[in-house]
Amino acid sequence: MMEIGFDNQKYLTTQSEMIQNRIAKFGGKLYLEFGGKLFDDYHASRVLPGFAPDSKMQMLQKLSDDVEIVIAINANDIEKHKVRGDLGIGYDDDVLRLIDTFRGLGLYVGSVVMTRYTGQAAADAFLRRLNALGIRCYRHYPIAGYPSDVAHIVSDEGLGKNDYIETTRSLVVVTAPGPGSGKMATCLSQLYHDHKRGIDAGYAKFETFPIWNLPLKHPVNLAYEAATADLSDVNMIDPFHLEAYGDTAVNYNRDVEIFPVLSAMLTRILGASPYKSPTDMGVNMVGNCIIDDEVCCKASRMEILRRYYTASVEHVQGKCDDEVIRKLELVMNQASVTPEIFPAVSSALTRAEVTGAPAGAIVLPDGRLITGKTSDNLGAASALLLNALKALGGIDNSFDLISAQVLEPICELKTRYLTHKNPRLHTDEVLLALTISALTNPLAQLAKEQLPRLKGSLAHFSVIISSEDENLLKRLGITVSCEPRYETEKLFHR
Repeated sequence: MMEIGFDNQKYLTTQSEMIQNRIAKFGGKLYLEFGGKLFDDYHASRVLPGFAPDSKMQMLQKLSDDVEIVIAINANDIEKHKVRGDLGIGYDDDVLRLIDTFRGLGLYVGSVVMTRYTGQAAADAFLRRLNALGIRCYRHYPIAGYPSDVAHIVSDEGLGKNDYIETTRSLVVVTAPGPGSGKMATCLSQLYHDHKRGIDAGYAKFETFPIWNLPLKHPVNLAYEAATADLSDVNMIDPFHLEAYGDTAVNYNRDVEIFPVLSAMLTRILGASPYKSPTDMGVNMVGNCIIDDEVCCKASRMEILRRYYTASVEHVQGKCDDEVIRKLELVMNQASVTPEIFPAVSSALTRAEVTGAPAGAIVLPDGRLITGKTSDNLGAASALLLNALKALGGIDNSFDLISAQVLEPICELKTRYLTHKNPRLHTDEVLLALTISALTNPLAQLAKEQLPRLKGSLAHFSVIISSEDENLLKRLGITVSCEPRYETEKLFHR
């Protein structure tokens, strides 16, 4: 069984209470800037074993009667056709995906706000699309001197020019498809307009990482630095919190740098800033719900190593520069992380050296280490997947789960009719073949039934595997890393 280091139920309860208390502090209305991922937060679930990827959504569902969601999108991101790297879709399409997801979970999406709007043609087209779909839209404009010219920003010619977003709930969650979308500016604009209308309201920020009440160099916080190595984020002691309270708290450079300006804006809008430090602005209770620090430290070190391998692969692919690799190497050194902490690395490399072909190794949730090698009909990922299912089902490794009568026609189809040069089956093809075999082979059926038990496994491969294989393994709940080298020396790789 996977070790648990985080109490998810305690988190849902305490986080909800913290947000309700913050709403009450401001007289019944709160604009909550949501950073990071609202759902599918797999980074948090990896570094805090026990944290459910949809925990934040569950928390909002507990408050659903009070919640209204506003989605901010930067007009320039639409104009530049900015794409989410993890999903491969444009930010505009992701707004629609977010709305569908929130509505499917019973959460109310009040509107979409187009930030930094200057009449961009693509932005106008998207606004027409939203209006046709019955979604309320608002426009916010660039403000000269933002964020340093506080007097101009907090005026009728600054924030006052923005459309006022009509909201009806006490908790207004401001989220976005990605960074740089103008979430904070949207919250400040609303505070300005509410204050002019005599409406009491406040602002707070929800960021899961870094965790403010863990040490600066705690592995969980270092794992956040590893995750944001390409953004140049740096964890640091919050100097404003230390000066105000004499207590050490961890924040990150961007929030610390912007705090004096933000505090001045809040003072000008509300008459006095309600916060003495950027840490004060946060409502994050994650650190209070860690129940086994050692488990979380171990998981975080594994995440740092995985981030290093991911960046190394991207470096080979031309998607990552040298500076990111250097930063990750520094984080690894600070967290005492080497490949030796992950036994699958040496096992995969040894199996590849012995067989002279790509290989993989996987650590199952129960701690068992399984390997798989490339064969005539199966790639390393496919072979590893079948071997893992055999191990979980207690099936002797000598048994063939998929008969040659099933495998060979599929391989022939790929090479003879679909013009593939490589006959080996990808993992999705193997699962289809396994399903067909399960109709007549009880052992194949037993192996197929083990698929849910793969969740939480960690796999490593001696070469870069195909995106098809990597995506399928991830969908099964397997965390994947690869050595930064291709199987062949060809220049073009799918």
